Amino acid sequence: MLSLAGTTVSLQQTLVVALLPSFAQLFGISSDDVSWLITATLLTSAVATPVVARLADMYGKRLMMLVCIVLMVSGSLIAALSAGSFPVLITGRALQGFSAALIPVGISIMRDELPKERVPSAVALMSATLGIGGALGLPLGGLMFGRLGWSSVFWLSVVVGVAIGVAVLLVVPESGVKSRGRFDLPGALLLSAALTCLLLVISKGGRWGSEITLLLLVIAAVSLAIWVPYSLKVSQPLVDLRTSARRPVLLTNLASILVGFALMANILVSTQQLQLPPVTGGYGLGPVAAGLAMVPGGLAMVVFSPVSGKMINVFGGRITLITGCAIMAAAYVGRIFLGHSLFSIVLGSTVVSIGSAIAYAAMPSLIMANVPITETASANGLNALLRGLGTSTASAVIAALLTGLTITVNGETVTSPAAFATTYGLAAVVSLLACGVIWFVPRRGVAPVVPAEVDRESAVAPAGESAEIVVRGRVVRPDDRPHPHAVVTAVRLSGEPLDWSRADNEGSFTLALPGRDRYLMIANADGWTPRSQVVDLLEPDTEPLIRLDGPLLLTGTVRRAGAPLRGALLTISATTGEVRATTSTGPDGRFELGLPPPGHHILTVLAPDTLDVRSVKIFTTTQSAVADVDLG
Repeated sequence: MLSLAGTTVSLQQTLVVALLPSFAQLFGISSDDVSWLITATLLTSAVATPVVARLADMYGKRLMMLVCIVLMVSGSLIAALSAGSFPVLITGRALQGFSAALIPVGISIMRDELPKERVPSAVALMSATLGIGGALGLPLGGLMFGRLGWSSVFWLSVVVGVAIGVAVLLVVPESGVKSRGRFDLPGALLLSAALTCLLLVISKGGRWGSEITLLLLVIAAVSLAIWVPYSLKVSQPLVDLRTSARRPVLLTNLASILVGFALMANILVSTQQLQLPPVTGGYGLGPVAAGLAMVPGGLAMVVFSPVSGKMINVFGGRITLITGCAIMAAAYVGRIFLGHSLFSIVLGSTVVSIGSAIAYAAMPSLIMANVPITETASANGLNALLRGLGTSTASAVIAALLTGLTITVNGETVTSPAAFATTYGLAAVVSLLACGVIWFVPRRGVAPVVPAEVDRESAVAPAGESAEIVVRGRVVRPDDRPHPHAVVTAVRLSGEPLDWSRADNEGSFTLALPGRDRYLMIANADGWTPRSQVVDLLEPDTEPLIRLDGPLLLTGTVRRAGAPLRGALLTISATTGEVRATTSTGPDGRFELGLPPPGHHILTVLAPDTLDVRSVKIFTTTQSAVADVDLG
């Protein structure tokens, strides 16, 4: 049911693509105005995806899927009943954009409900449905328009949406993994403003002129400049930038933009090339026939989804994603040199789709392996948003290439063959860049060693088992003040890693664990001594309290001729010259400083009365250290 919901999402995006020229004639508007049918959906999906994904983590994933389906059906109904009013039609298309959030939320439900070893295959299947839905949408939209009129396209969305909604309500259980907390409304507004302006620049900047484009860019930049420090300061941000900045997550998200670009290049260029007049090297196919030629690629994505899942289980998400991007790059290079027959176009498009299927399956797996379980929906939402940013950028760049590189045939200006070759080359380079980015994702670590007396199957925490619980606790300092941003990791007593979480500004953390048992919890914070303890969660409503031992310190005593020296000035400086910290000794000659970063440092002591000075070189690690100095 979740995979069918994913198919519905892609249908919303592609059903109207082939009908855009007809809509321009029906409503008597320009091609620029009719493109709002795509832009409106794009803007809504960009804004809705991170917001809905965060709400899904907090209040329930199935609940937010149903909300999105209701909004999508409402939009389809409004569009079907618009009675020739273009603004009403745009409103309906905007509401259809909420369907985009079904993909990341659905993938997160799979993580919660399926056994651990089946999650990669399930995610691969749901990712592949994007391809089959997109491939079917092009010919289906044209066919329905020709037989039943343009409103039938939206009535189909109504029927499919209602059926999917009922199926989700009956078949998909509500996940018990909920983080609760407060929704970050200011962060949502700031990010929405930035995304809206940025996407308008990408999709409309070439037509609106430099003044409006510059204004939108300034608004986007200012919104992001406010949003980033705000999100780092707020207790429960819409997007956890600290988690997003972790190298595996950051690099996967960057690669997602590139993969989204390469995927959209395949869809746009192939359909354009198939519909060009024969005199220009095309095949003069209509929208329906061109869409049908893309169906093999969509079917190949579905066929290869179990292969993607097996690759993830055996080789991990990193190698799988590199493999998918490499296949896409090789396919695009082949499309440049292997001719432009109808067969070669369909074959090249299909091979690119296979690489896309493998890559799209690996990205959510990499994301979910490196974020807390209670944040999988919001993390996947951000990843989906960035993939959408890549596809939007591809649409703008490729449209510029196809309209900029033209030739004149029989007095008519058409896209030149060089434009297609250039686009293929650009897509190949982008795919190789994605390979390079993912290459720097850390390799998968060594599997934990399970003692011989512990059954290996029971040591593995199967995701989604019925006993899964959400545990909430606090991290505090020795004086019981909350410790913000401390990281807590939960491990089975057999050594199997389970989940991790970052504490908010009140020191509160949330972990998803496989059941009521005893667990090892490890708490750490920058500049503080880590603390580990075994927590007994056999009783309901147990809230673990982890008290960090204290900050990491550099301490010592300053003496002169063997006697403690009071009021001596101490300075820690780096070997490159920067002063790290300064303090003075107490009545007993003792001093205390926060531990400087690991490495060589210079400790300088100045006597307050005689101005005697001594410098010593010290070496610090990640443990508290003692440095005594005698001026005598």
